[in-house]
Amino acid sequence: MSEHEDTAIFAGGCFWCMVEPFETRPGIKKVISGYTGGFVPNPTYEQVSRHETGHTEAVQIIFDPTIISYKELVEIYWQQTDPTDAMGQFQDRGDNYRPVIFVKDDNQRQIAEVSKKRLEESGKFLEPIVTTIEPAKPFYPAEEEHQQFYRKNPRRYKMEEAGGRKEFIVNHWQKPQQ
Repeated sequence: MSEHEDTAIFAGGCFWCMVEPFETRPGIKKVISGYTGGFVPNPTYEQVSRHETGHTEAVQIIFDPTIISYKELVEIYWQQTDPTDAMGQFQDRGDNYRPVIFVKDDNQRQIAEVSKKRLEESGKFLEPIVTTIEPAKPFYPAEEEHQQFYRKNPRRYKMEEAGGRKEFIVNHWQKPQQ
């Protein structure tokens, strides 16, 4: 990794829906869908879906920190998720869809914790913020058919968004709070 390259790992439900919001930003070099947090090396989509691995679906973001900061990525992350739902995101249910910020070092942990505390204190949500902040574990890229899914399967991707994610984002992150 060069000095103009860093990584971030976020889990926020179905990894298909977590790629486009990051990939389209300046400074993002690559967004990889994959699995992390579990105990089985090189898991398959089927294994993760059957809850046999302890992994959660996540995205690994390779970015240029001189263009976009980790702090900015964390702020983008919050706005793609329901941080009050510990057991999945929207129509995707189960521990393999839980929201997690996986941190690779103390600096990322501090940024994530400050951001989470700020969100908790904002009053934006009535329920507690339950997204966890955990040490990064090995990240395993998902099978090729899952990479850049929104581009390869735009119709199915739109159906996935229609499962409550898009409406939640508009209502909680894009509309001014009353």
